[in-house]
Amino acid sequence: MNPDAYDKGLKTRREVLGADYVDNAIGSADDFNRPLQELITEYAWDGIWNRPGLDRRTRSIVNMGMLVALNRPHELRIHVRGAITNGLSKDEIREIFLQTAIYCGVPAAMDAFRTAREVFKEMGI
Repeated sequence: MNPDAYDKGLKTRREVLGADYVDNAIGSADDFNRPLQELITEYAWDGIWNRPGLDRRTRSIVNMGMLVALNRPHELRIHVRGAITNGLSKDEIREIFLQTAIYCGVPAAMDAFRTAREVFKEMGI
């Protein structure tokens, strides 16, 4: 593990997903899944999210589309929160999910809408 990349990734991960969520994920890691948390933090959150070329808002859009396509509601929940943090509006998220209905299928989009509504309710928006 590269400690510098890990630290930069951890900073970005906390800024996008929220310190409470990230600290809980890392704090509850055990010997089995700690290497995955380290990998995600170093490679995804520093190696990808900190690359030039796309801003965080755009990366959130891309991530949500992929997560809908892969039908990953748990991860989508996290990234809807991140998308709000990164400046997307509910209306923009709705449009992303409407587009996924065409390209990923209506059932996947329905799950995405359901997940986002729960997140919006939890966030009071």
